[in-house]
Amino acid sequence: MFEVCLLGTGGMMPLPYRWLTSLLVRYNGSNILIDCGEGTQVALREKGWSPKPIDLILFTHFHADHISGLPGLFLTLGNSERNEPVTLVGPKGLKRVVESLLIIAPQLPFELNYIELEGDSQTIDFKDFHIDAFKVNHNVLCYGYSISIDRAGRFDALKAKKLDIPLQYWSKLQKGEIVKSEDAEYTPDMVMGPPRKGIKITYTTDTRPCKNIAEFAKESNLFICEGMYGDTQMLEKAKEHKHMTFEEAATLAKEANVQEMWLTHYSPSLFKPKDYLENARNIFPATIAAKDGMSADLRYEDL
Repeated sequence: MFEVCLLGTGGMMPLPYRWLTSLLVRYNGSNILIDCGEGTQVALREKGWSPKPIDLILFTHFHADHISGLPGLFLTLGNSERNEPVTLVGPKGLKRVVESLLIIAPQLPFELNYIELEGDSQTIDFKDFHIDAFKVNHNVLCYGYSISIDRAGRFDALKAKKLDIPLQYWSKLQKGEIVKSEDAEYTPDMVMGPPRKGIKITYTTDTRPCKNIAEFAKESNLFICEGMYGDTQMLEKAKEHKHMTFEEAATLAKEANVQEMWLTHYSPSLFKPKDYLENARNIFPATIAAKDGMSADLRYEDL
C-alpha cells in the first residue's frame, strides 16, 4: 500500500491549526519525508505515525519553514533507538546546512548520508522508489520531486508452459531474476508482459509555474502543489515572492493531466483556503484544499 500524508500545510510560519511544510510517504516498510518544517515531529505524533522508520528525507530548499524541524526530529529518532543510516537529499550545500543545524543535536546514534543535487534534474533510485528531482523557479535554489513505484507486466503462465519452463522458476522470473539450469537459461522477458502503470506522486512548493513542473508531474496519480494565495488579486505578490495562486496551480495540474491535486503551503494570511477553492476547480475540478494530517492510500488503477 502506497500511503501519503500531508503533515503540515503552512508556509512561512505555523498557526495554531497549521504546522509548517512536510509530507510523509510510506510503502513496503520504507518511509520518505519531504521537507521538515517546524512542528513536523509533533504532526507525526498527532497522526499516530512513528518517525523511526524514516529512511530518506528530501529537501526542496533551505528556507526555515522547510528544514527548521530537522534537529528536533533527529533527536526524537535518536531517543527511539534508531541506529540505521538516514539518507538526506537536497540542493547543493545540503551537508553544510544540516551540520550547522545539528550543532544543537550532536552525537546522533545513526549515520547520515548526503546526496546533493546537480543540474536541472537528477534521478535517484532508493529501495522500491524511483525519484526524480527537478529544479523549479523560486528566489533560492529549489527542487520539486516525483516519486514513483514501478510495476512489472503480467506473468504469462500459458507462455511459460508452452516454453516448458519448470514451475519452480516461475516466481523468480516474476521478480525479474534470470534463472539458469543445467541445460537452459530463462529470462523474465520470455514470460512477462509489458510494464504496467505504477503509482506516481509529484510534490512541489515555493515556485512560480514553470515547464519542469508540468513535465515531471505528467500523469501523476496525485499532484501536491503549493497554493500560497487563493485570491486572484494576489497575483502580483505571488510573482514578486516567487509563489503561486490557486489558479496557477490548477493550470499546471490540467496541463500535466494528473488525476488529483492537493493544494498546500498556504500563506499565514489565508485562513480559509476552501473559500477560494472554486478559483482552482473552475480550471481543474479534481482539486482539494488540503489540511494538516490529510492522507490517502494510493492503489494500482486495476485494483
